[in-house]
Order: sequence, then C-alpha cells, then structure tokens
Amino acid sequence: MSFWVGISGRVRGGETIDVLQLIDRLEQLVSSGTRLPLSSRTIVDEQEFLDIIDQLRVTVPEEIKQARKVSQEKDRVILQAESEADKIINAARERATMMLQENELVRQAQEDARQMLEAAHEQAEEVRQGADLYAQEVLGSLENELTKLLATVRKGRATLDRSAHRSVDGNHPAE
Repeated sequence: MSFWVGISGRVRGGETIDVLQLIDRLEQLVSSGTRLPLSSRTIVDEQEFLDIIDQLRVTVPEEIKQARKVSQEKDRVILQAESEADKIINAARERATMMLQENELVRQAQEDARQMLEAAHEQAEEVRQGADLYAQEVLGSLENELTKLLATVRKGRATLDRSAHRSVDGNHPAE
C-alpha cells in the first residue's frame, strides 16, 4: 500500500494529514488498545500501527521538502528582484546617456540618473528584505512544528522505555 502525505497532503478520500495528526492517531491507537490485566501493556492493531509509522516516514521528508521549497522560492524572489533592479538601473543609465548628449541638460540628466539609481537600489533592498522576512516566518513556523514533533516522539519513546524497564524489573503480567 502506498501513500502520499505532506504538510497539505491528502490520504484516503481527501483527508488532510500532517505529522501531528499521525502522532495523535498513534496515541489514540495505544489509548484505545486492549489493556492486559495486572500490567502496563496494551495490545494494539499491528497493521494499523505499521500503517501510521509508514505514513510518518513519508510525511517527515515531505515537510523537509516543503522547507526546501520555501528556501528556493526565497532565492527565486531575490533573483527576480535583482533582475528587475538591474533592468531599472540599465534603463536609468540609458536615459542618463541620452540626456548627457544634450549639453544644456547635462546637469539635470546626472541628477535624474542618480535619483533613479537610488530609487532602484532602495526598491531592490525592500524586495530582498520582504523575501527574507517571508522565509524567516515560514521557516520559523516549520521549526516550531518540528520541535513539537520531536518533543512528542521523545515523550513516546520515554513512555515505551519506562514500560520496557517495568517488564525487565520483574513486573511481568501474571500468567
């Protein structure tokens, strides 16, 4: 069985699933499992558990791919802004050159060219700053989600470790 799951991926009938939803499903699976009397052990549906683990294996790389996409989009926006700035600068230079050819307009052409270059540089800087801010926000959000995921995984592992230690320490269920 194959799945495609991502930050906004779809699985089974259009249901949207992300990493936190999958972890919630694992927790629900354990919570709804059959408890073994006189022990801390729970019986869960193995296939359902393995299906969720498989979905997690697919989802985490998809979220990393999404972070890469954001970074690439930022780079694309910056390149586009630089290209537009270069076009504005070249247009300003061409205009300045034409104006310099006329002796009586030399001084005005120099001033206009300087202002246009300054405006182009300011505009390019604003676009770069906007792209950086956008990327910081998206990457910060992704970092928060991954931090939550890591904390949940560590908590789950700690619970499993405690359960394993109890059974090793002689707390075996009565047979």
